[in-house]
Amino acid sequence: MNHGQETVGPPIDRGDETTSDTRGMALHTKILLGLAVGAVLGILSNVLAPPPPATPPEGFVPSTASRIVGWTVTYVARPLGEIFLRMLFMVVVPLVFTSLALGVAQLGDLKRIGRVGVKAISYFLGVTLLSVTIGLTLVNTVRPGEGFPPDVQAQLMDQFGGDAGQRQARADPRGFGIHTFVDIVPRNPVQAAADTQMLSVIFVALMFGIALTLIPREKSEPVMRVLDGAGEAIIKIVGFAMQLAPFAVAALIFATTATFGWLLLKSLAWYAGCVLAGLIILQFGVYSILVRVFAGLNPLVFFRKATPVMVTGFSTSSSNATLPTTIKAAEEELGVPKQVAGFVLPLGATMNMNGTALFEGVTCVFLAQVFGIELSLQKQLIVIVLGVLMAIGAAGVPGGSIPLIMIILSIIGVPPGGIAIILGIDRILDMSRTVPNVTGDLTCACFVARSEARRAGIPAAGA
Repeated sequence: MNHGQETVGPPIDRGDETTSDTRGMALHTKILLGLAVGAVLGILSNVLAPPPPATPPEGFVPSTASRIVGWTVTYVARPLGEIFLRMLFMVVVPLVFTSLALGVAQLGDLKRIGRVGVKAISYFLGVTLLSVTIGLTLVNTVRPGEGFPPDVQAQLMDQFGGDAGQRQARADPRGFGIHTFVDIVPRNPVQAAADTQMLSVIFVALMFGIALTLIPREKSEPVMRVLDGAGEAIIKIVGFAMQLAPFAVAALIFATTATFGWLLLKSLAWYAGCVLAGLIILQFGVYSILVRVFAGLNPLVFFRKATPVMVTGFSTSSSNATLPTTIKAAEEELGVPKQVAGFVLPLGATMNMNGTALFEGVTCVFLAQVFGIELSLQKQLIVIVLGVLMAIGAAGVPGGSIPLIMIILSIIGVPPGGIAIILGIDRILDMSRTVPNVTGDLTCACFVARSEARRAGIPAAGA
């Protein structure tokens, strides 16, 4: 979680980007294998030993094979998956607090950077906001999670809902309004964390990070080191959980497909297509307009010169591994000055995750559709705001965006355990969303370089 070249800290891997296990099969390969094995076994079980109907007729007796499958789902597959999900739930509050507080504290150095920092961060936030909006527009148009009968939705809620009923019971009966914003400020931060009131936790983390930027550096640095160390320990815990992921994904997808058959897999395919379509629109539509309007570049020239960056990002799924290629392309191919590239690109590797934000928005609304939960306009606005915040606060660990999506789901009243439905196909989506993540950094560097050149009366390079 260390950030910085001197200004922002050394770049870190993004939370949504997986890494390989150099001692054997890559982790993402294991997860995909787990998905395939669990899906095949689940579909076969559903066809050869179908589960009993939700409301069985009087005198109905399930077959021996159905009872065996039911026992396996109840006492083996679901418990294994639940352990994995609980390990992710366990780190949610400390993960959010340490990553957001430390990120804000370290960005406090931007007071010394001034104009360039404001331009870069404003660009990052604006494009990230646009990315989430694109994702929500697509998922509300395509509606990939719809089509499940009410009894299937009830079974899904029973399988993945967990304490969703208790959360809804604790929900404010007044609904969404001005009191919602008032309640973000907790009377007791510890109680808010214990009750997983995540908006309050986010508020406290942001306030704490801002406060650290306003006290003398000799007093803030020890606290930041503690936050950094705590964050690294949390990263290790998430790493432990991800080692269990191949088996947990196999168990969860087996339990789901054995119960619901092809219907869920079909919906999952539409969901993946929705995410990929949004990423393509962002990558080649939005970025083309941005580089033309704000950087004065021909989009075809830009993408040709950015090809090594896009290929490296897709193949490694790591912004950290891609950063040297990004800096080289910015400086040598696009004419971005060293001082601009050296600041904007590492900063972008920390907080500019356009593809991740789009993915988070689509995922949250898709899962709401799967569970038959209608999200109001106000709740979708919350998804937009939190999608931006969560993308910025994603921890630099494999699967680090998953707990953050679970936070958004919890806040909008969708069972967070439902994230298990999409875990198996996350690898290809991870690779794909890394491409607009790193390309977005490059578009920002070009924009800042042109803006600074105009200010200095120097013709912009790279056009």
